Amino acid sequence: MGKSNILEMFKYEFAAAEMVCIVENIFEDGQWAILEWKDPLGLRGCGFFLVEDGKIKMQRGYWDKLSFLRMHHLPIPRD
Repeated sequence: MGKSNILEMFKYEFAAAEMVCIVENIFEDGQWAILEWKDPLGLRGCGFFLVEDGKIKMQRGYWDKLSFLRMHHLPIPRD
């Protein structure tokens, strides 16, 4: 996945609902940073970032997508 693919993914995701990230905690340990966040509706999540040479080399995030879809009255995909 290249930069343009990542940009398009975020454009799509952020256009789906109004999203606000309230920082609760930021932790740093060497090359790793962790961000704990919540939104005004109470959804919580966290992101893990591996930083090398001042650039994010890897990012991984966790949050409850079902709660997000319900809070924003968005359709729930059925597989």
